[in-house]
Amino acid sequence: MKYQNTKIAHKKQLGLYERMLKPRMIEEKMLILLRQGKISKWFSGIGQEAISVGVTSAMQDEEYILPMHRNLGVFTTRDIPLHRLFAQWQGKASGFTNGRDRSFHFGTQEFNIVGMISHLGPQLGVADGIALADVLQKQNRVTAVFTGEGGTSEGDFHEALNVAAVWNLPVLFCVENNGYGLSTPTNEQYKCEHIADKGKGYGMESHIIDGNNILEVYAIVDKLCKKMRKNPAPVLLEFKTFRMRGHEEASGTKYVPAELMEEWSQKDPIANYEKFLLDEQILDAAKIDDIKAEITAEINENLKLAFDESEVEVNKTKELNDVYKKFDYEHFKAGSVVENIRLVDAISNGLKQSMEKHDNLVIMGQDVADYGGVFKITEGFVEAFGKERVRNTPICESAIVSAAAGLSINGMKAVMEMQFADFASTGFNPIVNYLAKMHYRWGEKADVVIRMPCGGDVGAGPFHSQTNEAWFTKTVGLKVVYPAFPMDAKGLLNTAINDPNPVLFFEHKGLYRSIYQNVPSDYYTIPLGKAVVLKEGNDITIVSYGAGVHWALETLEKHPEVDADLIDLRTLAPLDMEAIYESVRKTGKLIILQEDSLFGGIASDISSLVMENCFEHLDGPVKRVASIETPIPFAKNLENNYLPKTRFVGELLDLLAY
Repeated sequence: MKYQNTKIAHKKQLGLYERMLKPRMIEEKMLILLRQGKISKWFSGIGQEAISVGVTSAMQDEEYILPMHRNLGVFTTRDIPLHRLFAQWQGKASGFTNGRDRSFHFGTQEFNIVGMISHLGPQLGVADGIALADVLQKQNRVTAVFTGEGGTSEGDFHEALNVAAVWNLPVLFCVENNGYGLSTPTNEQYKCEHIADKGKGYGMESHIIDGNNILEVYAIVDKLCKKMRKNPAPVLLEFKTFRMRGHEEASGTKYVPAELMEEWSQKDPIANYEKFLLDEQILDAAKIDDIKAEITAEINENLKLAFDESEVEVNKTKELNDVYKKFDYEHFKAGSVVENIRLVDAISNGLKQSMEKHDNLVIMGQDVADYGGVFKITEGFVEAFGKERVRNTPICESAIVSAAAGLSINGMKAVMEMQFADFASTGFNPIVNYLAKMHYRWGEKADVVIRMPCGGDVGAGPFHSQTNEAWFTKTVGLKVVYPAFPMDAKGLLNTAINDPNPVLFFEHKGLYRSIYQNVPSDYYTIPLGKAVVLKEGNDITIVSYGAGVHWALETLEKHPEVDADLIDLRTLAPLDMEAIYESVRKTGKLIILQEDSLFGGIASDISSLVMENCFEHLDGPVKRVASIETPIPFAKNLENNYLPKTRFVGELLDLLAY
């Protein structure tokens, strides 16, 4: 191995050695503790220290790094107190996740590190969002994100590279090519000769670096970072290296040919660099002993702190309260000046006023800029706010959801428009596994609203007509809003944008241009989690949301003899069950109308909760009315058969007669 860079000061060269030695010695200690049963799992980065240390050393402390399993050197180079790392690995409270996640699955704003999730890919898009926030806030910074060669096969990798290239984001995509995924060799992972070649397809600068040569890693990354801070653009780096231990210790390395292990053992980044420093007389044996003794003492002292700490305490209230970031709702009262507008106009108006209120709010989505979105909700927004804040995106739903998370992490707000709610399936992973879990895992907000044009009765078929709220009401950590009227839509959208938690905001396409209402012209808010009683009666309770509310209203207009409470939920998570309980205790009967198909929908949970909490008040079975158990069809007569609106009246009258 050749160390030829003489432009790096001797003090820096010595510092790089110490920084590599520290994670190596920690790992060696962890492997002993693993065998002793004192830690539960370990993902080894032995043999790859030069990459983590070299990249982190070339970056500024205020620049974000998004590491992976094998990047202990990132954490130690950022000088995270070792007792907190050790406590994290043991599930102790003084770690970074209160025992809620393991190993390197955590982030810390204090050290500008954003940890991975096991799905790997989303963090690449998160890096895009963090870098975008830096660009918009005119911070001359670089964001570095790590992945392995296996991760480059994921769609998120390609989406994130594409977005970064199109938007000229200063993201350093660091691929540690260590030869194997868990056990899958590179020849079964990709066909091109080098991963760096993939950068060409995205119009991106790329480099191949000897990942075991600390001076080469540091020098090249340092040069690139200085250039990227002045002229933002992404760079793809492929670090050629090798994993000297299994994917995790239980995996072993039997799948690796012995001669390959021997070949790479000769390329150990620390042993070779140590020899170089000795030959250059930058280092001597006594200094090595001193460094090792100091690190050993630090490890032992901090291990004692972690081991002496008691097990994390179980506190159910705290666990439940930490799912969401605390939101201090601020009420803005609606003014007296109103205009009669459609649902679509109310949403557009609320979105525009929120953009005016929050200068750190960014709108992203397909065709939302000059075109104004397929439903024209953001028409004229580019002229008002500019293309930096109203951003057309490639068709990369997963990367854009992740980028929205990155914007939030770096101090901004994001509203993403799913062109159709159906398309959320291609961004499902970062919604339910990243956004939803951020605050519970490491206390970080997810200040993101995803707008979801949804619903049928418009003849749009199986892929443009779903009302898929149940995908998300099942996922703790998400808030789900589903207004039926223009006034509610505007006020609830304003609140959703103010809320630092992730909100899925459902907008029924069939109501966009068919429902009018007098809506206050100025800015106002409506609290989430508060249902509204639209009609009052004594004989039966009707609960619905979205288009179902209007179907129920039409039914009641045609049947004035029905004396019913009609409750519009407005928000599905949080869900205002108290309003339902209060009504059921009065009427004794409950029917729930939803547009979604029956099984597994929100109506099922409402029914169960009422049975559990109001059974003694019921005078009949709780009834659910919903669409039939098929995908939503295109032909109008088939769609009419699918939807529950014509069946509702029969079910309602049957329950009344029970």
